[in-house]
Amino acid sequence: MKFNWNYPTTVWVGKDRIKDLEIACENLKIKKPLFVSDKDLIELTFIKKIINDLEKNFNKLNIFSNFAGNPIGENVEEGVEEFKNNNCDGVIAIGGGSALDVGKAIAFMSAQTLPIWDFEDIGDYWKKANNENIAPIIAIPTTAGTGSETGRASAIINRKTGVKKIIFHPKFLPSIVILDPVLTIDLSPRLTAATGMDALAHNLEAFCAPGFHPMADGIALEGIKLIKTSLLIAFKDGKNVEARQNLLAASSMGSTAFQKGLGAIHSLSHPINAKFNVHHGLSNAVFMPYVLTFNKNLIENKIKLICSYIGIESSFDSFLNWILFLRKELSIPNKLSDLVDLKLNEVDELSQMALEDPSTNSNPKKLSLNDMRMMYKNSLSGDLF
Repeated sequence: MKFNWNYPTTVWVGKDRIKDLEIACENLKIKKPLFVSDKDLIELTFIKKIINDLEKNFNKLNIFSNFAGNPIGENVEEGVEEFKNNNCDGVIAIGGGSALDVGKAIAFMSAQTLPIWDFEDIGDYWKKANNENIAPIIAIPTTAGTGSETGRASAIINRKTGVKKIIFHPKFLPSIVILDPVLTIDLSPRLTAATGMDALAHNLEAFCAPGFHPMADGIALEGIKLIKTSLLIAFKDGKNVEARQNLLAASSMGSTAFQKGLGAIHSLSHPINAKFNVHHGLSNAVFMPYVLTFNKNLIENKIKLICSYIGIESSFDSFLNWILFLRKELSIPNKLSDLVDLKLNEVDELSQMALEDPSTNSNPKKLSLNDMRMMYKNSLSGDLF
């Protein structure tokens, strides 16, 4: 079955919808696309087939893939140069969160004169942008985690400072998204687990964020339920198309919901991603129970609502135990020290970075530098209480 969604943008959903990519280009009047994917994905057979099919319909298909996970500002600059040198008029971004973030940033920055860091997600920085001639974007995720395809921002590392920055503008939102579960079938169990937990972190933190946004709350609740229903199935049987489609939907829903806000799971993760090149979803999964425990007294009632909706005993402890069970079944480490060799004398620097992260302001409980230190230290030792 096929469905067309129009919130938050046009989303084409279903098995083999990748075959509609040419139609998407026609709809957006893209005649000279820049095809953006990372250096590992570009070598895979299914990507080469997509490129081959596109080359039959365009006189010239320009390709940019000189980047990997956790992209840096220089990657975007190089992509913009490729875009301009070939007079491209649109971006096809395909891959995981890194590829989608880079593709979106290239389309946006191709119309700017200010440096990318001037558009960090702070206040109304986005209003500095030139809104004219920002190229249309087609986003095609091959993982189900970041939800970048339905997001209005990109996460890019400033190599000079070592800080991961969130670059924001409403026109980062792709014009057409293609969610084809077939493209995620070959995702390894390890990446299925990490990206699935990333999607869970987005939906969970969005639901627990303070503020009034019933639409985001409803989307986040259903996203969590889809993950509970399908993540372990896809982890154990990667060829289950229904489970794969559910996870793609949950991923896009998480990104849609977190316009309400995120929290300390992301605040703690971003410095670890930037400094140690750890997969974002994996670090989110590790920090999740420590942040839940820290926020307990302000989110307990919301967690009980989640429990009722997803069908487990309605208590904070039951939800926490489900998270711990899920991580164990997905072979995700309990402690940060199982991922990185982080010395205690490095915690202060990371804590300051975490405190300054944009996600910090929407954490349910107000955060201090000591709170960040405590959660880092607890995650290193494995002490939840």
